[in-house]
Amino acid sequence: MGAARTVLDVTQSGSEDTKPAAPKWPSILTWRAHNASRMESARVVLSGNRIRAAGRIIAGECEDHPAFSASYDLVTDENGVTRRLSLRSTLATGERHASIARDEENYWLIDAGGTHVRSTFGGALDVDVVLSPFFNTLPIRRYDLAHAVEEVQVPVVYVRLPDLLVQEASLTYSSGADGIHVLSPVSSATVVVDHDGFVLDYPGLAERI
Repeated sequence: MGAARTVLDVTQSGSEDTKPAAPKWPSILTWRAHNASRMESARVVLSGNRIRAAGRIIAGECEDHPAFSASYDLVTDENGVTRRLSLRSTLATGERHASIARDEENYWLIDAGGTHVRSTFGGALDVDVVLSPFFNTLPIRRYDLAHAVEEVQVPVVYVRLPDLLVQEASLTYSSGADGIHVLSPVSSATVVVDHDGFVLDYPGLAERI
């Protein structure tokens, strides 16, 4: 995702004139990459802690990836824990699909590219999709990191784009006066979020417009 760690103040990320307006739900949230030809847009519906989201990522060719588009549909339960996620990735060479769901025994059922996996993924409750600022919202909201000072280790079902490779991974989120620090398998940054825990700016990755 990002490169060098950048520190931003979660409460002072720019003037009021340049901040995106506070979303009303349902809402369309859109992010633009800082250093690549890439955008993400998602229709998000909140109902208490439950989230439904349908999004798309459009990316031009760069050093990190070929040109591709990807779409996703996410449903969480009433606690904000991921229940199911479907993904489709389209490249010049063709399409790939992945279906990810968590059953009542907290096992993840993965169907991707003809591969079928049933695993706890280290106790993961979330899916994290590389290149997407949206999916950071899931643990940030569940742990209320926009309003609390805390450090948490978050096991995730980690999905890489555009190949839809699914792996077990762990992210670290720590919140403080200077923002929410995120350490992922590919980056380290301090992100700015809005009152509802949705990313406004993820240095090295994308900003909301």
